[in-house]
Amino acid sequence: MLSPARFVLAAALLLVLRLLAPAPVSAARPIVADKPAPSEATATARWLAAQNTWGVLSTISSDLNGAPFGNVVSYSDGLPGEGHGIPYFYLTTLDPTARDALEDERTSFTLSEFPLGTCGKIDPENPTCSKLTLTGKLKLVDLQSSEADLAKSALFTKHPEMKDWPKNHHFKIFKLEIENIFLIDWFGGPKPISPSQYLEFGRNQQSVMSS
Repeated sequence: MLSPARFVLAAALLLVLRLLAPAPVSAARPIVADKPAPSEATATARWLAAQNTWGVLSTISSDLNGAPFGNVVSYSDGLPGEGHGIPYFYLTTLDPTARDALEDERTSFTLSEFPLGTCGKIDPENPTCSKLTLTGKLKLVDLQSSEADLAKSALFTKHPEMKDWPKNHHFKIFKLEIENIFLIDWFGGPKPISPSQYLEFGRNQQSVMSS
C-alpha cells in the first residue's frame, strides 16, 4: 500500500500528465463561421444553407396516395465558402424522393441549426435554434450543362463518397427552385424573406458562407 506522501505524489504526477496530454479531436461538430444576429434574417438563412450538409427533403408521395413524405438527404449549395443558396441533390429513382419529384415537383427542404452545434443545450424546437424551410419545385439538372458541372463539384467536395456510389443506380442531379422561404431564428414568428433577397444576398459578403 502506498504511503500518504507517495499517494499524493502519484496523484500530482497523474494530474500533470493529464494536463499535458493533447485534447481529443472530435468530428461530431464542424467548425462554423459565426451565426448572424437575429436582426439579419437573410444572412441567417444563407448561413444555414451554406453550413449544413444534410436536411429533410419532403415530397408529395406517389406511393402513399399523395401523403407528405420526408427523407433525410445530403446536399450542397456550393463549394465551401462559395455557397449560392440553391440546394443541389444527388438522387436515384431507387429512392422514393426522386420518383416523387419526377411525378410532382412540389417540394420543401428543411434545415436546422442544431446539427451545427451552435444551439448549445437548448431544445432544437426552441425559436433561438434557427430552422429554415425552402419550398419550391425539385428539378432535374441537365447533365450536359455547366450548371451540372458546378453542382457535381459542390456535391462531391462536401460529400466525397458520392463519387463512388454505384453507377448502375443511375444517380441524377436535382436542384430546388425556391418559391417560398420560412425562417425562424428568434421569438416572434417567421421572418419575411423573398427568394430574390435570399439568392442575391452574400455576393459581397462571403464571410457568411465561409466554413
